[in-house]
Amino acid sequence: MTNLSLNLREAAQMYPDRPALRLDSTTFTYAQLDDLSAHAAGWLRERGLRPGDPVGIMLPNVPHFPVFYYGVLRAGGAIVPMNPLLKAREVAHYLGDSGASLVLAWETFADEAAAGAEKAGAAAVTISAATLDDVATWTPSPEVAPRADGDTAVILYTSGTTGTPKGAELTHANMRKNASVTATTLLDLGPDDVVMGCLPLFHSFGQTCGLNAAVVSGACLTLIPRFSPAAALQVIERDRVTVFEGVPTMYVGMLGEAASTTADTSSLRLCVSGGAALPVEVLHGFEKAFDAVILEGYGLSETSPVATFNRRDRRKPGSIGLPIEGVQLMLVTVDDSGGEIPVTETGEIGEIAIRGHNVMKGYRNQPEATAAAMRGGWFRTGDLATVDEDGFYYIVDRKKDMVIRGGYNVYPREIEEVLYEHPAVLEAAVIGIPHPSLGEEVGAAVTLRPGAACTPQELRDYVKERVAAYKYPRHVWLTDGLPKGPTGKLLKREITIPADVLSATAARS
Repeated sequence: MTNLSLNLREAAQMYPDRPALRLDSTTFTYAQLDDLSAHAAGWLRERGLRPGDPVGIMLPNVPHFPVFYYGVLRAGGAIVPMNPLLKAREVAHYLGDSGASLVLAWETFADEAAAGAEKAGAAAVTISAATLDDVATWTPSPEVAPRADGDTAVILYTSGTTGTPKGAELTHANMRKNASVTATTLLDLGPDDVVMGCLPLFHSFGQTCGLNAAVVSGACLTLIPRFSPAAALQVIERDRVTVFEGVPTMYVGMLGEAASTTADTSSLRLCVSGGAALPVEVLHGFEKAFDAVILEGYGLSETSPVATFNRRDRRKPGSIGLPIEGVQLMLVTVDDSGGEIPVTETGEIGEIAIRGHNVMKGYRNQPEATAAAMRGGWFRTGDLATVDEDGFYYIVDRKKDMVIRGGYNVYPREIEEVLYEHPAVLEAAVIGIPHPSLGEEVGAAVTLRPGAACTPQELRDYVKERVAAYKYPRHVWLTDGLPKGPTGKLLKREITIPADVLSATAARS
């Protein structure tokens, strides 16, 4: 029998009195979390939940999320994790597409959840801070529903950057193996570890590397409902956090706090970065400021998510590392006749294709999209990379982010790395701007460090001196902040290009 919730039951048997979850002054032991999930499973079964039924979970990073997450799985259902900030139209899509007839929504967002559920013909149940007090009155159902390896455990909806979000179906085997490899081989987690839970649990990164990896190893997950650099540093000191997991913007923010913080972060033994490329300058600055090693990894919702990772004893800054245990990577490119061929030359750019135990079984209700993404048993990621002579992979960029200027490929990450080397730059994003004759022109949106002064022209000249003439951004503009998604990942598609930049570009021919 397999079931992702078995991880919790086994941890409760091995470490019943160890802390499993913490949120500020509230702590739940593994025995308590296991008992709460059994009561949640009983309540769901009484509501008619059958094995295989999807359930929407629209909760922030509070203890209620793990309770109902494992409760649904324990009852045999499948999880549809949802950002609590979704609007009714989006809620209706998630529920309607997944087939979920129930959504559990946090009280602050209950109105949008209820409106979306009504459109989808589903029920919405409001979860509040007091709900866990009521759980004890529910009839428990401690047995774990047997599920097959290939049964769906989680339906993760992609960000929708290329259209309507698609539901990646991840199996119990996908999720259990990815969490196990992450916890043991990559992070070396144990019951004495405290993992920082500031990554959203509705996201694959937070679920696998945070919640599920902590549970499979008996570690404590300390939760932060809303990330801020100052709050994160305070929690690291208070709870003696040993493993911090974040996206690059979190590291940028904490590094910005480094000079003024008095927080004791000496408990940190390891940091993990994922979700986007971490600028090397930020990595070195953070490691120096906090005396903690950052290991960068790579993956997607469709790969549960971890596919590659640097190791504690084998790492290369700027690299996404080596394939994890049981996973293969291949770089492919298109030949002159339009056919795909493997990349064989070191340093040659190709699209990452992934095969292994972590790859989803497909997109829900989308056989054509599944067939397009899964060719010959390999999942095509849309990410461009190179591999070196030691087998380390380096992300070049998303295929869709690449700027093609006058027939020349410009990879935004390369230009962003240069911008991050400038002492005044806090954040930078390089994008393509439509151009009448070149196709695209290179533009850069930049946020300066607090108290720093620098003009767009100075930044433009700084990059111009360091890259080939066709690569440097002809247009640089300053902004108070760059748009970010729920994980803190930069959302390039939402960057507003100033009107004067658009008009200036359109006027050139």
